[in-house]
Amino acid sequence: MLSVQNLSLRYGKRVLFEEVNIRFTEGNCYGIIGANGAGKSTFLKILSGDIEATTGKVEISKGQRMSVLKQHNTEYNEVAALQTVIRGNDELYRIMEAKDAIYAKEDFTEEDGLKAGELEGQFAEMDGWNAESDAATLLSNLGITEDLHYKLVKELDGNQRVRVLLAQALFGNPDILLLDEPTNDLDLETISWLEEFLADYEKIVLVVSHDRHFLDAVCTHVADIDFGKISIYTGNYTFWYETSQLLLKQRAEQNKKAEDKIAELKEFIARFSANASKSKQATSRKKALDKIKLDEMRPSSRKYPAILFNNQVREAGDQILEVNELSKTLNGEPLFRNISFDVKRGQKICLLADNSLATTAFYQILSAEVTADSGSYKWGVTITPTYLPNSNESYFIGKDLNLIDWLRQYSEEKDETFIRGFLGRMLFSGDETLKQCTVLSGGEKVRCMLSRMMMLKGNVLLLDEPTNHLDLESITALNNGMKEFRGTIIFTTRDHALAESVADRILEISPNGLIDRVMSFDEYRNDTRIKEVRAELNGLQVA
Repeated sequence: MLSVQNLSLRYGKRVLFEEVNIRFTEGNCYGIIGANGAGKSTFLKILSGDIEATTGKVEISKGQRMSVLKQHNTEYNEVAALQTVIRGNDELYRIMEAKDAIYAKEDFTEEDGLKAGELEGQFAEMDGWNAESDAATLLSNLGITEDLHYKLVKELDGNQRVRVLLAQALFGNPDILLLDEPTNDLDLETISWLEEFLADYEKIVLVVSHDRHFLDAVCTHVADIDFGKISIYTGNYTFWYETSQLLLKQRAEQNKKAEDKIAELKEFIARFSANASKSKQATSRKKALDKIKLDEMRPSSRKYPAILFNNQVREAGDQILEVNELSKTLNGEPLFRNISFDVKRGQKICLLADNSLATTAFYQILSAEVTADSGSYKWGVTITPTYLPNSNESYFIGKDLNLIDWLRQYSEEKDETFIRGFLGRMLFSGDETLKQCTVLSGGEKVRCMLSRMMMLKGNVLLLDEPTNHLDLESITALNNGMKEFRGTIIFTTRDHALAESVADRILEISPNGLIDRVMSFDEYRNDTRIKEVRAELNGLQVA
């Protein structure tokens, strides 16, 4: 068990936590959620001992081991990947070093023999003889191939280092597992493996993530940081969000009878529970929804930006986009070759590629930012495409503009009151609108770029990784805006929930051609025939 008693954290006049009392129990996975700046990562650091609280204490049951994912850690740069994973279990590694030191002694004594025997017993009890094979299996499952297991961590690329550190955190079945953004830099297949691993994990897991599909797949509870407190609710993220939104709506309708509100909530819970029972979600597996108490729920204080794309410059005609034999190389290496397709009005297309440089280049070609090596494309005469690039630095660097003047560049309406109102709906209020655009955070820049898109009123949206740097509230608002958009969308994302809820067609581009299917994202991922088509394109045999 992990418990927090009377915990407070203050930075001057700013209060992050005030008299928090909370307990986390075995067999449950807790998704730590909260608005940007609420203190999600800070709370994990308090639990791990990296930050000292102003008041209160953290207690762990005797004999339990805590493991923490440390993403930006250079401590293991001079250590081989496999040894780095094993070091995730400090006690096991200490025993390994101690017995190896004894066996390395030239003047081996009887006392040394007794000590070595004692250590060997402890080593066996901790399943030490399987440590290397277990660590290697973890690395392989996380996409680190065997040829990299004995390389120094500093010799790996950034993506691989993240995976090694994740394997280290998972190694040895810790009693308490703290994970801060564990899906960063993971591909969908690796995320799926991690979802299954955590859904079956029988210890205590606390996780911070902006990936809603991941939170839904692994969480039995949500720990919501709001109002300076931490409240635990049974259920996964989607259940918490939809219940919170329903309560917010009901609070705005004060004339509604209390019994009607309760009836509506009960009906909603029953529908959600029935849907969840057909899925593989940890929530359903543990039948946690049966324990929900309505009087424990309350609406969130969070604010969601108004991301609405339906104010189009004009209605799109039937001719949207024709792509013919499009090809592009980078530094002599093909990104994609001979890509041809037509787009129908209203389609919402998820564009996939093994190489993210390929999808980015494709968007840049359609936006006339770069030129294809060969082939052509043609937009319909009624089409006004607007583009959200993966990298937006060129829109901000060297621009001596505050937010009002920055956004005014893209608005037909130049009045400051109008611009301020628009920024307010995107959660830039008061003095924030006078901030220089060069000092914005990554998430703030993406919200500005989304504001730009809305100002331009395009009837076709091109979105390259639009959720990058956004918090859960902004991702949810973007997801809703894309679903409600009446025009055409071509988008690329690593957000599983976004892809599944929006896409009705999948295009996968590669140096060997195109796979084009009219189906949902999950249907595409689960269709075994797609694997056969992909192998055929690559000239391979299906395993």
